[in-house]
Amino acid sequence: MPVTTAVKQAAQPLADPVRRIVAFLRGYSIEASRLEAADLATLSAVLPPRTAVYLTALPNRPPGDAIEPARRLHAQGFDPVPHLAARALPSHAALDELSARLAEAGVRRVLVIGGERTRPEGPFGGALDLIESGLLQRRGIVEIGIAAYPDGHPNIAPAVLERALTAKIEAAEQTGLAVHIVTQFGFDAAPMLAWLRRLRAQGIEHPVRIGMAGPANLATMLRFARRCGVRASTQGLMRHPGLIKHVIGNSTPDGIIRPLAEAQGVGLPQGVAAHFYSFGGVAATARWVAAAAAGRILLDRAQGFGVEPA
Repeated sequence: MPVTTAVKQAAQPLADPVRRIVAFLRGYSIEASRLEAADLATLSAVLPPRTAVYLTALPNRPPGDAIEPARRLHAQGFDPVPHLAARALPSHAALDELSARLAEAGVRRVLVIGGERTRPEGPFGGALDLIESGLLQRRGIVEIGIAAYPDGHPNIAPAVLERALTAKIEAAEQTGLAVHIVTQFGFDAAPMLAWLRRLRAQGIEHPVRIGMAGPANLATMLRFARRCGVRASTQGLMRHPGLIKHVIGNSTPDGIIRPLAEAQGVGLPQGVAAHFYSFGGVAATARWVAAAAAGRILLDRAQGFGVEPA
C-alpha cells in the first residue's frame, strides 16, 4: 500500500470529529460586555454576516448603553441582541422608550433577564414581569431569549427554575413573541447534555444556545464562575485533562465543544447551538471561535482540540 494512501486512511478517523465540531459550531453566537472600535473591526473581519452578537447589561450602567453598540453592529451586518435587565428599568414608560430606540437601532431580538440588582428600580421584579407587560412587540421586537441554568443557580432551587422557565415561555408565546433559550456558561459537557435531555423530555422544543466561556486565563475564568454561581461545572474544569495548558496559557472551550459535537446524532437534542461569553475579550473570543468554525482544528488525545491561526 502506498505510504500516502496509508496516511490518508490513518487520518480518516480523525477527520470525522473535525467535521462534527464544524457542524456543531454552525450558527454560533458571541457575547460582548464592551464593544470598542477595535473590537468591532475584528468582528467585522472574522465573523460571518448576521452572526448574533449579544450585548451584556452591565451592573450600575444605564440600560440605554446598549443602543449605540447595537446600532454599530447592525450597520456592520450583524444581529445585535441586547440584554434587558428587568430590575434596572424604572417604569413602563422607560421600557417603552428603550424598546423603541433599540428597534430604531436595528434590534429585533433581546435577551430578557432579571439582572443583578436585588431591589427593582421600578415595577419589574423579574424577567416574567417584563415579558407579561406586552410592551416589547409594540416596538418591533419579535423574539426574546430567556436564561437557563444547567448547573443550577446558587440562590434558586431547581424546581423553581423549571417553573420559571416554563412560565416565561408561556407568557412570551401568549403575547406573540418567539422564544429561544440561552444558558449560563459551564465547563463540563455532561451536565449540559443531561439538562438538554430533561428539557426536551418536558416537551420544551425551543432553540437552545449552550453557553461556554471563550479563551481566558484560568484566574479570570474562575473569578467569573464564582461570581455567577457556576459550581458543579467548575469542578469539571479542575478535572480537565488538559488543565496544565490552561494554567500556563488560556483556558479554551474545546473540552466542552468536542463532547457536544460528538453527541450530535447520538443523543444531542436538536435545535442546539453554541454561545460564547467573552471573559477574555470579545476580539480574542471571536478569532478563536472563527478559526474553530472554519475547521482550522488540531485534535489532541484529551478529547479537546487546538486551533490554527489564520
